[in-house]
Formats: sequence, C-alpha cells, structure tokens
Amino acid sequence: MTETTGTRSVRTGTEPARRPTAPRRSGVRPAAVGLPLLGAVITVAAWWLVTSGLQLVHPVSLPPPQAVWKALVAGADVLMPALGVTTTMTVVGFLLSAVAGVLIGMALAGSRRVERMFAPLLVAVNAVPKIALGPLLVVSVGWGTKPILTMVFLLCFFPVVLSTATGLTTTPNDLAELARSLNASWWQAFRKVRLPAALPQIFVGLKVAMPLAAIGAVIGEFYSDKPGLGYQILQYNGVGDTATAWAAIVLIALMSILLYSALSLVERLALPWVRATTSAR
Repeated sequence: MTETTGTRSVRTGTEPARRPTAPRRSGVRPAAVGLPLLGAVITVAAWWLVTSGLQLVHPVSLPPPQAVWKALVAGADVLMPALGVTTTMTVVGFLLSAVAGVLIGMALAGSRRVERMFAPLLVAVNAVPKIALGPLLVVSVGWGTKPILTMVFLLCFFPVVLSTATGLTTTPNDLAELARSLNASWWQAFRKVRLPAALPQIFVGLKVAMPLAAIGAVIGEFYSDKPGLGYQILQYNGVGDTATAWAAIVLIALMSILLYSALSLVERLALPWVRATTSAR
C-alpha cells in the first residue's frame, strides 16, 4: 500500500518490496567456451600420460598426441581435402535422412494401421549391422558417392523417424483441447499445435543422428573410391603410418563436434520458446 504526496510515492510497509528483476544474459558466456576447452585439455593430457608419461600403450597402437600433431601438419595436403569430402558426404546424407525420417515419422504418427504395418520392418532394418552391408552396397549401387550416402541414410533415419513419431503422438492435452475448442481443421491443428509441440522431440532425434552420419560416412568410405578420411585411414593404416591414421580420426571427431554444435545453434534459433518455457540447469 502506498500514499502519494506531491510527486513522491511513500511505501506504508504493508506491501512487500518488489525484488528487482535480474537482466537476461545475452551473448556467449565464457563458460560455454572455456569448459569445452578445459575438457579438451584434460583429454589430451590424459592421452599424453597414457602414451608418453606412463607408457601404458605401445605407440604403434596409439601414438602420443605430439606425434599425431606432427603427422597432421605433415599430411595436411592430403587430409584437408579428405576432410572436405567426408564433411560433404556427412551433411548431404544427414539432410537426406532427416527429410525422409521426418516424412516417415509423420506417416507413422498419422495412421495406426501404417504404424503397425511398417514399424516392425523399420526396427528390423535398424537392427542389421551396417558394416556388414558395406560390400553388398558396392555390388548393389556401385562405386562413388552412392554407397556412402546409403550407409549414412541407414544409420541416421531411424532416430529421426522415432523422435518424429513420438513427438507428433504426444501432443499435450491442453493444447489439443484448445485446437478442438477453436474448431481448427486437421491441417490447422497440425501446423499450429502438433508440429510446434513435436519440434523439440524431433531435434532430439536429429542431434542423435548427426554423429551417426559421420560414422556412416566413414564406414561408407571404407568400401568406396572416394578419397575421404575413411579411405585415408585404411591407406595409412595399411602402410603402418598409424600416426597419420589417428590424425584423420581426430579430424573426424572435430568435424562431428562442429556439425553437432551447428545443429544445436539451429535448434536454439528455431525454437526460442523452448528455453523460455522450460527449466534451465
């Protein structure tokens, strides 16, 4: 309760004082960059300790980080173009599997009969060990990019299908009731309610599929003539140059981290309401 005297407002003491609202933080927090760098430093230090410090692993099996760095610098003229090839195959295969996975998930969520007909088949395809399909893909689709993209697709599509179907069939009841009370058509309810509510779940499937896309690209390159990082790993390992082979593996890991971070950024920009309506850690 307040009393106004002239231009001043005096608080009588019966009304609790309002706490000032803390301003929202914007921009990149130092911890968002510093903590991943700290984790990388700890990982490299543990790697050096195991290989060089305590010498628990023979350097032929796992070269020390300094040897891998030297091999990366020396073989940059070969590894960097190979990184471009693998990145292209990973992104293209991921996009194909994302589009197909979302469409298949929508079909499963839209019809219980379709789900009962094809869900067991999708589970069976996902359960097949993909590395065993490598030689068969070369025979079936030939050399070049086709076996790589097929391998990426086979590894990626199932998480996207599952997350899409789950998100579209678990719309909150209050939102569904609101759409019905407004006499929304099926398409209006889908576009305004069901799909936005399912997007967080869909992005979970996409983020699970992104590292799998890198794995699929590398496995596909094992059985292809495309000079990507997977192809280079086989070549260098075949001549006993394990340091350069491990340098290629490190590049694959860095590529996966960057692509996953880019996808997380897309999710953050596309779904701004998620962080505003959910509790933060």
